Amino acid sequence: MPRAWEPRGERQRVYETRIFQIARQQRISPRTGNGHDFFVVDCADWCNIVPVTAAGEVVMVRQHRYGTDEETLEIPGGMIDPGDASPMAAAQRELIEETGYQARDLVQTGVIAPNPAMQSNRTFSFLARGVEKVRAPELDAGEEIDVVLVPLAEIPGRIARGEISHALVVVAFAYALGLQAPPAP
Repeated sequence: MPRAWEPRGERQRVYETRIFQIARQQRISPRTGNGHDFFVVDCADWCNIVPVTAAGEVVMVRQHRYGTDEETLEIPGGMIDPGDASPMAAAQRELIEETGYQARDLVQTGVIAPNPAMQSNRTFSFLARGVEKVRAPELDAGEEIDVVLVPLAEIPGRIARGEISHALVVVAFAYALGLQAPPAP
C-alpha cells in the first residue's frame, strides 16, 4: 500500500472564484523525502439526478459547456448549496429549477469523487421515478437549457455513440441502470 504524503506547512489559497478555489499544499514524499507542491480544486459537492417519467422517458437537459466548448446532453444537476438541508434536498431543488419537473420518488444511488487527483468534492447521484412537470424551469443567469425527453431504453446506445459524454452523467446512469455503488465515505 502506498504511504501518505505528509503535509509541510499550511494549505494556502492561491486563487478564488464564485464556484471554486485553488489551494496549494506542499507534501513530503514518503519514498524520497522530497517536497512537492500539490494543487487542489476546492468546490462544493455536486448532485446529479436521473429523472424518469411514468412513461419511461428520461428528462434530460441540452446545454452549452464552456470547458469543451460544445453542446451536451446531460441530466439535471448542480452544486449543493450551503442552504440545502442535504444532498437529496439539493437534488430536488436542482431538478425542479432546471426542468420544472418534480419527483414522486427520489433515491440516492451512489456517491463518487469526480477527480480525486485534484478535486476535494463529491458527486451524489439520484434516481427520480415518476417525475411530472409541475411548472416552468427557473434558470440561473448563467444557464441556457433546453429540456429534452429521451426514452430510457435509448440511453445505453446514446452513451455508446458518444451522444452522452459527460463522465458524471455516465456514472449516474450506470448507478441508475444497476451498477452496484460503493459505500459512501
